[in-house]
Amino acid sequence: MKVLFVYPNLYAQVGFNYGVASLSSVLKQHGHETALINVNEKLGYPLDLERIRREAEEFGPDLIGFSAVTNQYQYVLQIAGFLKQHFHVPQICGGIHATLAPDEVLKSGYFDFVCRGEGEYALLELADRLEKGGDVSSIENIWLIKKGDIVRNPVRPFVRLEDLPRKDYEIFDFQKMIDAKDGWVGVMASRGCPFNCTYCFNHQMVKLYQDDLDISGKALNYIRHHPAEEVLKELEYLLSHYRNIRMFIFDDDLFTFNKFYLMEFCKKYRERVELPFVVNAHVNMIDGEMASALKDAGCRIVKFGLESGSERIRREILNRPMKDEDIVRAFHTVEEAGIHTSAFAMIGLPHETREDLMMTIDLLARIKPGRFRWAFFFPYVNTAAYEISRKGGFIDFEKMERLSGFTEESCLDFGPEHNTWIEKLQKIFPWYVNARTNTSSSHFFQTLVKGAEALPLETWREIKDKIIPLDREISSLLLAQQKEHYAIRYEEFMAVRSDWVEEEVGG
Repeated sequence: MKVLFVYPNLYAQVGFNYGVASLSSVLKQHGHETALINVNEKLGYPLDLERIRREAEEFGPDLIGFSAVTNQYQYVLQIAGFLKQHFHVPQICGGIHATLAPDEVLKSGYFDFVCRGEGEYALLELADRLEKGGDVSSIENIWLIKKGDIVRNPVRPFVRLEDLPRKDYEIFDFQKMIDAKDGWVGVMASRGCPFNCTYCFNHQMVKLYQDDLDISGKALNYIRHHPAEEVLKELEYLLSHYRNIRMFIFDDDLFTFNKFYLMEFCKKYRERVELPFVVNAHVNMIDGEMASALKDAGCRIVKFGLESGSERIRREILNRPMKDEDIVRAFHTVEEAGIHTSAFAMIGLPHETREDLMMTIDLLARIKPGRFRWAFFFPYVNTAAYEISRKGGFIDFEKMERLSGFTEESCLDFGPEHNTWIEKLQKIFPWYVNARTNTSSSHFFQTLVKGAEALPLETWREIKDKIIPLDREISSLLLAQQKEHYAIRYEEFMAVRSDWVEEEVGG
């Protein structure tokens, strides 16, 4: 059977879809043929329905599969609706949005099937049965409409990662992706997360499997690791088959969850791979021994989800009950080991006040991470944070439906005054942090911030596109004066500490 995947990832970062890569590898392993249409304007593939139709026609699919997250679902619907008019083959939608809102997806009328949860063996079973003309109404993980009613099949247990073949990188134009990301390549060594953050799909995924399988969270075995040896073989495969790889980024939700695995992996990595790498950590799951092992293995950056500097917001809204002192300690531990740190912060959270946001700014100024990213909170459908936002009356549903990302606008409405402030804050967030760091450049940024806040919104919108080049000019001047500061680098939503910037420019 010929299975065509369609992955819309428009107006967003260039991202490798691990799910599609894994699904494709399993299908190929069992004799099916696959292809991918990876719709991303940064890879030279804008939303062009006629081009998609032509390429689909050339492949001649027997089944068309879509992968969807909430803020790309609008494009999934456009493409699926268009292809439905031209191809008389079944269509299936999977991914986080389909898992969390399967009824909505089926009722759109564009999909014959929805896949909930991990789909490797569900999709394989569906492809096998469709090919043989068998009954497809009882496949675990698969929902469908039969005689006007939704057939809601339960999920099967989570897949054993050690049973999966290597991800199918060939289905992507992977060299183009490497070059588009300047040699930074994402990989994954595990699946799952032990935490229940309200804004993340993990808590809903666990609940779904617990309910369907009627077992405890511990018995689910949600957090699984690929064997370290297999991960290293995958890295060696990538290095031998592709050019210009400069950095590996481990996109695992929490690379530091299993200390024994981390220590074993770091030892083997150091012996076999010479490239630096990046990992995700949690402030309560890192210690000096782990940081030293990561450093010795070549880890260049450890990333932490800070999210908010307000303990109230972290506790009551995000379900991330971290103490400020734990955050400070974790960043200090990693920096002391000689590793660059990265923090992620959200702005525009439900029930968040200006004071809460200033706490986020002040905490960043206090810990002085190597870099930080910021983005607007986005209420992914049917998560706990979505319900908090909905019940609080914050969601602008019209705006939510049209947003394709979470770096430019918020789909929450806090009233004119706060909306205006966070719109400005999104562009000059590092200026606020610089203004509070108590360095020789702080007073200068305090003046800039005060001036920006005083501008009428109409005037601000006229000049906001000049912020990035202005920030670059300011940074150049401050670097020449050897004044510590954060500068916007790499992405419009990332700020990097001046010592790293100096290294980048050879200063």
